[in-house]
Amino acid sequence: MALGVEVFDPASFEFSDPGTSQQIRAASVLPARRENIELITDDGLTLVGELALPAEGPIQGTLITLHPLPTHGGFMDSHVFRKASYRLPALAGIAVLRFNTRGTSSARGTSEGTFGEGISERADVAAAVDFAVRRGLPNRWLVGWSFGTELVLKYGARAPVVDAIEGAVLLSPPLHRATAEDLRSWAQSGKPLTALVPEFDDYLQPVEAAERFLAVPQAKVLGIDGGKHLWVGEKFAARALNEISALVLDRPGSVLPSEWDGPLATAP
Repeated sequence: MALGVEVFDPASFEFSDPGTSQQIRAASVLPARRENIELITDDGLTLVGELALPAEGPIQGTLITLHPLPTHGGFMDSHVFRKASYRLPALAGIAVLRFNTRGTSSARGTSEGTFGEGISERADVAAAVDFAVRRGLPNRWLVGWSFGTELVLKYGARAPVVDAIEGAVLLSPPLHRATAEDLRSWAQSGKPLTALVPEFDDYLQPVEAAERFLAVPQAKVLGIDGGKHLWVGEKFAARALNEISALVLDRPGSVLPSEWDGPLATAP
């Protein structure tokens, strides 16, 4: 972790109550208990992250998020995961754990180590899941986006992670690094696996994705009409969060509120 650099404190959001219901926008931050966290890998690295918990009421589910490729701008603040942390604790009672994989930087700080091409990151995935287990966070799901889906597929169905999660959700899986053996591991695990595949994805589109995921009988592939790899635009970010929360909470077809009546903050 970088020393002497001021990092963002998620508890510093300033909330106010406008007195009327407000449309949830890209920078809207809903109430939650937020804290900066550190994960320790089994090869001795400190990874930086954030945990957002419901401000009140029980935790209904937990997302352990794995961000896009850090060498191409991916980090824990990649917008879908940032919006998940802003909204899901309040709207769905879902805890959101975000972190920077080794060598990755964000406003939260820089995780120790260097990018490992998806190989040494196995320890990062295990450290995040272990943290969630030790904190007693229930109903744990891996949620990967792009490069993060490769980590989910390579390591999510293997010990020690597989016994500690309920299943996984993939956003824009490229299937570049994941192998046939990795898919067989998922098939053998029987754990739920859902891929959200944008219609116009740059790397893997719905028809080919459906063919590739035949190797995992329980896998579901959901094509996202009009979508692209980066899920740009509130329409697509909201769709991703709707699908994720419906899966994690086992509420098929449910849709998150698009308005909030209560205290709000605005992200910088």
